[in-house]
Amino acid sequence: MCEIFGISSQSNFTANDYLRTFFSHSNHHPHGWGLACITLDGALIEKESIRASDSNYLKERLSQPISARTMLAHIRYATIGNVDYKNSHPFTDRDNTGRRWTLIHNGTIFDFPPLNSYVHKQKGDTDSERIFMYLIEKLNEAQNKKGSRLSFDERFELFDSIMCRMSKDNKLNLLFSDGKYLYAHTNCRGTLYYLTRDNTTMISTTMLTDEEWQPLPFTRLMAFNKGKVVRTGTNHNNEYFESEESMKLLYQIFANL
Repeated sequence: MCEIFGISSQSNFTANDYLRTFFSHSNHHPHGWGLACITLDGALIEKESIRASDSNYLKERLSQPISARTMLAHIRYATIGNVDYKNSHPFTDRDNTGRRWTLIHNGTIFDFPPLNSYVHKQKGDTDSERIFMYLIEKLNEAQNKKGSRLSFDERFELFDSIMCRMSKDNKLNLLFSDGKYLYAHTNCRGTLYYLTRDNTTMISTTMLTDEEWQPLPFTRLMAFNKGKVVRTGTNHNNEYFESEESMKLLYQIFANL
C-alpha cells in the first residue's frame, strides 16, 4: 500500500525534517512520489513516477525550506493502476465555482459501482483518481442544485455521507483539501496517526518521529482548519479488515501491472 502525509497549520510550517523521514520510506513504496503545497489561490503540485529516493529533483527541493499552511505528500506502492506519471498522487482539479481541490489516497476500492462510470473519463487508471472525480462531481451537482457555493458545513455533510457509503467493504484512507480545510478519513485501524504541536497538526500513515503521535479516530470523516479539529463526522463503523480474498485480488491486480 501507499503512505500519505498531511499538514494543517495556523501559519506556514516548514516540514523538511518530517518530509525527509516520510520520503525515506520510498524503498518500500517505489512507484512514485508527490507533494502539494496548497493555498486558497491554488496548489503547487510536484510529482514523479519514480522512487522518491532516486529523485534528484526531490533531493534538491528538500535542500531548501518547504513551507505551507496546508500540505499533502504521497509515496506510491501501485496496486490498481500502472506505474505512470498520470497515476501519481496528488490529484487536483477545480469545482464549478473555481475552488481547487487536491487529494491523496492510500487504500483500495473493491466494490463501489458509482465509480465505474469514470473508467473511460479519467486520465490514468487508478481507483484513487476515480474517488477524486466522484467527490468533485457530487460537489458540483450539489452546488448546481443550490445555485451557489456550498457552505463549509454543507460541504462537510456531503463528504461525510459519501464516506459512509464508500467505506463499506473498501479500504478508504485519504486526505484532501481546498486550501483552507484539510479533510481526513481512515477506516483501517492503526493506519493513520496524528501529531499536534504549536497550532499545527500532522497526519501520517506511520509515526515519523519519537513525538507523541496518536491514532487518528477512524470510521469517521474529520476536518481540520489552522491545525485544529473543526468537524467530526458520522461514526459509520465500516471498519476495513484485510481478508484472504481481498489480498488475493490485490496480488492478481499487481501481477498485471
